[in-house]
Amino acid sequence: MSRRFDDYFEKKTILITGAASGIGRAAAVLFAKQGANVVCSDVDDKLGHETLALVQKAGAEGIYVHADVTSRQEVRALVKQAIQTFGKISFLFNSAGSAINRCSFLDIDDALLDKTFNLNFKGTFYAMQEVLPNMLENKHGVIINMASMAQKRGGPGTSVHYASAKGAINTLTLGVAREFASRGIRCLSISPGPIETAFQAASNTTKEMSDKFAADIPLGRIGQPEEIAELALFMCSNACEYMTADTVYVSGGGGWK
Repeated sequence: MSRRFDDYFEKKTILITGAASGIGRAAAVLFAKQGANVVCSDVDDKLGHETLALVQKAGAEGIYVHADVTSRQEVRALVKQAIQTFGKISFLFNSAGSAINRCSFLDIDDALLDKTFNLNFKGTFYAMQEVLPNMLENKHGVIINMASMAQKRGGPGTSVHYASAKGAINTLTLGVAREFASRGIRCLSISPGPIETAFQAASNTTKEMSDKFAADIPLGRIGQPEEIAELALFMCSNACEYMTADTVYVSGGGGWK
């Protein structure tokens, strides 16, 4: 018999980085509608508080905490506040990330490389290290990391730096999942193709680039944040208990050339 998770998330707590917009916001609202407590984190306080308002409008409890994921100290303070407020963290969704700036491989300088790995890889690494002790104490937890279809293709011409950081996240996900599988922890990653979020503009994605991305998608459109959030919800649920260590590609069939 198929297992449903209608009340599975009730009063369980999820911590979401990058919750101010895009996929992070969509996930915050979706988990809230399932009854979860939602800890929203970002560096954009205005949009972060807007997400919190949406969480509360959905009938769930939540808090917003300003935290720069590139700072271990701020991530530690974020996790501490989440635990003080809700007692334990059942789910972590590392949604914060950006390509910072798109450029050719030879134009990647040290500053861009450092910013890219600090935000995408170290931000994910810090959150996992800070949250895992609480999950291990409670013998349960699911961690979802945001990877990218880019790591499958390498990001030639526009984002080798970003693709490399996301490839490292998949390796990190695999290692942590296998190390802690016997202690009640599952860890997965999601590798989307192009998704319609502020990410594209923030990373200086030109219209020409966007058109090229879209032309490679058999389903004929860019993905929506809610579609990734739905997958994250399923991954965290009791309908997905045999899945860990893997990444799931969500690309509309594109991105394989």
